[in-house]
Amino acid sequence: MREHFGDAYAESWARDYVLAPLDGRTVVQALADGESAKSVWRAVCQVEDVSPRLR
Repeated sequence: MREHFGDAYAESWARDYVLAPLDGRTVVQALADGESAKSVWRAVCQVEDVSPRLR
């Protein structure tokens, strides 16, 4: 996430942005609920234009 969003914004985005693919949770909430980092990253890639090299 830091490589895609930048150091400062990645943390804020993960904490504040609610993702539909994560059932209305943020990245931080989904990880705290036990979702794997891989599935959370896939959800981020669904809603953001992430470079193919980072996918």
